[in-house]
Amino acid sequence: MMQAIPRRRFLHGLAALGAWSVLGPARATATGMTHGARIAAAWRGPQPDDPYFAGVFEADWQAKKLRIAQSVPLPTRPHGLLPEADGSLLVCGVRPGGWLLRMTPDGRIERQVSLADEAGDCRLNGHAMVSPGGELIYTTETDQKTGQGRIGVRDRLSLRKLDEWASHGREPHQLLVDAEGRLLVANGGIPRTASDKKYDLQLMDSSLVRLDGKSGALQRQWTVDDRRLSLRHLAWSRLPEGRMLLGVAIQAEHDSAAERNSAPILAVLDGDELRLPTRADDGAGYAGDICAAYNGGFALSNNRLGVAQLWHPGMPERLTPIVQLEEAYALSGWEGPDSGGVLVSTGLGLVGWQPRAKPVFLPWPKPMAVDNHWVVVSEA
Repeated sequence: MMQAIPRRRFLHGLAALGAWSVLGPARATATGMTHGARIAAAWRGPQPDDPYFAGVFEADWQAKKLRIAQSVPLPTRPHGLLPEADGSLLVCGVRPGGWLLRMTPDGRIERQVSLADEAGDCRLNGHAMVSPGGELIYTTETDQKTGQGRIGVRDRLSLRKLDEWASHGREPHQLLVDAEGRLLVANGGIPRTASDKKYDLQLMDSSLVRLDGKSGALQRQWTVDDRRLSLRHLAWSRLPEGRMLLGVAIQAEHDSAAERNSAPILAVLDGDELRLPTRADDGAGYAGDICAAYNGGFALSNNRLGVAQLWHPGMPERLTPIVQLEEAYALSGWEGPDSGGVLVSTGLGLVGWQPRAKPVFLPWPKPMAVDNHWVVVSEA
């Protein structure tokens, strides 16, 4: 249930943002919203051993309700979700992922592949990306025998693997494409056993790499100074003048709790420069998800502490809490009543945040736990 303390926390976050001259005066209100949104998501029931589903939520801002429009059962826990141009939804199994499936716009499983049936010993690391031409799917994978990172190149329709490229690192996690069709891949760098147990963290080697989108050839590689910072999730955000920034969510893996808790959680690629724009942290050194936010900014979440924070290039040294509620986790950019908003999944329901509007809250349609990624597929 929604209590007074979370509401005060919402207002506290908005008040902090209100002090930013770059954001301008408040002018929109949530009560004036007439739009709805469709959100691709994955979830399970409230208990850890409950089955998993993927599908689409429909948010009705006027009625203040959220409903499940479509859902399909999943073999095991999912991770990344990839909406496709025809309205289909591609869902990846979590690391070490043994399956990949596509859900049709009308809520059916059209295609499902098992990596156990493929040649080699690769397993999915949880994310996929469609090629600019739309004919291929790229998947982040690990060769279970060698521990080396791979990029699976798959036929989009059949999901059959056509080729396999080196990720030029260990444990590639998320990947995106840029305007030139090149791949940006976050190599998490963590040594893991075939059962996903971490080991020898002193050997971590995390990096961001840029690969040729046609051949997989390495074009550029970036690292940060602290090798215990794992670069994991990625998001593009557009500055007002049109230049794109790539946000990289970080998870700290230091042996010392004090070092972890004070670690930065964001790196930003601006052109060919990867930098840590702020040493501000979230108190746990853990960013669970990242998405674009207001005017070139990024939102980052930490479900362990129950907080979503905003970084903005106008005040690059700061992180500002925007939602503080238990299990703040999955993030997606949201237009809503004004541009630059963020939808945040929490333990109690969906929270819609906007820089110049009151927050909105929609409770879950039934007891459930949303996994750590979701994405707005349409707004009306």
